[in-house]
Amino acid sequence: MVHGMPLPRTETLATTTGPGDQPGESAISMRNVVKRYGEVAAVDGLDLDVPVGVCLGLLGPNGAGKSTTMRMLTAQSIADTGRINVLGYDVPRASKQARAAMGVVPQEDNLDTELTARQNLAVFARLYRVPARRRRAAVEQALALARLNDRADTVTEKLSGGMRRRLLIARALVHRPRLVLLDEPTVGLDPQVRQELWSLIAGLGADGVTVLMSTHYIEEAERLAQDVAIMSRGRVIARDTPARLIDAHAGRTAAEYYGPPPKLAEIAARAEAAGFTTRRTGPSVSVLRAENMPAELDDRLGIGVRRAATLEDVFVALTGERVE
Repeated sequence: MVHGMPLPRTETLATTTGPGDQPGESAISMRNVVKRYGEVAAVDGLDLDVPVGVCLGLLGPNGAGKSTTMRMLTAQSIADTGRINVLGYDVPRASKQARAAMGVVPQEDNLDTELTARQNLAVFARLYRVPARRRRAAVEQALALARLNDRADTVTEKLSGGMRRRLLIARALVHRPRLVLLDEPTVGLDPQVRQELWSLIAGLGADGVTVLMSTHYIEEAERLAQDVAIMSRGRVIARDTPARLIDAHAGRTAAEYYGPPPKLAEIAARAEAAGFTTRRTGPSVSVLRAENMPAELDDRLGIGVRRAATLEDVFVALTGERVE
């Protein structure tokens, strides 16, 4: 249930009980998956499980393997080695059955711009074999879900960027999938539109939909995902709830210092010599686990602003990459 509107129900393969629906099983299971492009290993021995009904946020710097992982789950790319199982179906061998049971929101807008919002949804409802007697209701419910009722007959090219992203999500839900893949769902959108989409995505879990969301926005993962997996160089290097990741890798508080670059470099060097992890945050440097800093070090570093540690601190500390 999202905003009081039930997700569209159909009698397609996507709504029948599948092998991935058993309690305690994984909607997605990847074991030792490798995908190379020439000499570059985009995914390098990846192990990943997404339990049924969970929203998992996939974080990582550019080139970490997030998009390649998404493409392999839909068989748009084929793994060189390893095992991939989606909703109980081996991919790519049974990718057709797996695709029928999932919805995909791509990073790139691939809507048919010459069709209206309603027509875009109707085409996908037909492609995903929503029964004819249910098709119209499924389309109308998807429009309501995306709050596009009043723009249903507007040609897609005339919709705003935020409306088109909502339409992409509605299109992925029109056949009531058990699993939704979101690849950078709010990329390029302004903060207000992004928060509108967050409300839409957050409601999927309440309806029991499993979600795998690849994103560059740390706050997006922190707000929407029950679990977060951080990727680097084609592998998951950390996985837990946002709160436990912060506690394990950044502590409770950070001390943030401002000043000219030489001063910041001196602060970072002193803190690291004392065994503390630091990270640059634009015009400042942050010292993590500031709650453990001895008074002597605190005095030597000068006046720092105390703040709560964040998932962004964890991301930078583990990957060595700044958030773009």
